[in-house]
Amino acid sequence: MPYFSVIVPVYNRIDEVRDLLDSLASQSQQNFEVLIVEDGSTEPCREVVESFAGRVDVKYFYKENEGRSIARNYGIERACGEYFIFFDSDCVIPSDYFKTLTAKLEEHYVPCFGGPDAAHESFSDVQKAINFSMTAFLTTGGIRGGKMQMEKFVPRSFNMGYSRLVWNEVGGFREMFSEDIDMSTRIRKAGFDIGLIREAFVYHKRRVDLKKFSRQTYVFGMSRITLKLLYPDSLKLVHCLPAVFVIGVVGLVLLACVWRWWAILPLVAYVAALWITALASTRSLKIATLAIATSFVQLGSYGIGFIKAFVWKIVLGHGRDINEEIAIRKGK
Repeated sequence: MPYFSVIVPVYNRIDEVRDLLDSLASQSQQNFEVLIVEDGSTEPCREVVESFAGRVDVKYFYKENEGRSIARNYGIERACGEYFIFFDSDCVIPSDYFKTLTAKLEEHYVPCFGGPDAAHESFSDVQKAINFSMTAFLTTGGIRGGKMQMEKFVPRSFNMGYSRLVWNEVGGFREMFSEDIDMSTRIRKAGFDIGLIREAFVYHKRRVDLKKFSRQTYVFGMSRITLKLLYPDSLKLVHCLPAVFVIGVVGLVLLACVWRWWAILPLVAYVAALWITALASTRSLKIATLAIATSFVQLGSYGIGFIKAFVWKIVLGHGRDINEEIAIRKGK
């Protein structure tokens, strides 16, 4: 029986599944099974999965489209392992991931863990810039596993895991936006310890263009208010900073236009700090410059989504309960 069960929901991601399975087949320690759950894809990856049958212990399941959370739960119900690992299909796993994870859990066991993500050298410059934006302290406050953190770490579904005991006590993912944050919150509230294992990182491709990235972060901003309604004490200062950023940028630009040009200098200083930090991190002038654009897209889209949801759901009192949110996500 494998110690770990790797569960991956998939929707029309043939090439990504190939790269992911190739990285899993190259693991230095093969103490896991892989369950690929195809969530009603119109371009199934069955043939790709079957081509890895002799290289990794992999199982393929096809089900009707109901959403990634339901697909993960479907996989859990069919898993043999005692510890479930969740990756997104757009991840590539370093060859010593499971060797490292096993050693860390043997050294200090936690029933739930999460790990950070990084950009692989093969990723495009835009992907590397997006990765910087999603992990830098100046843009996220370190909440995604950074060494400097403004808020308690919360595992994300692109790289997290929890034990069968947690599953038995807490259940699986709910079909909603930011379902991984909801899952981690429920686990913590149930009394289970959650750990950050920085050494167990993955390479995360993320969105490949700014339009898709903007849409993704806009949804993140809106879902933060849904989480606030579910867990009133979950909203922290760091989650509000993108909204403050949007209001601040608009205010500084207006001041510069109608008052004094140097009112824009705080924004210029922030841009300079971003560029210097990105250059030090990526060692690329091009990526550091792109990182300014991706950071503004991330903060702006998240902040606008946050403000819109805050006004609609909290100020105007139109917040839906979670059951209605789930129904909408399932298309009912």
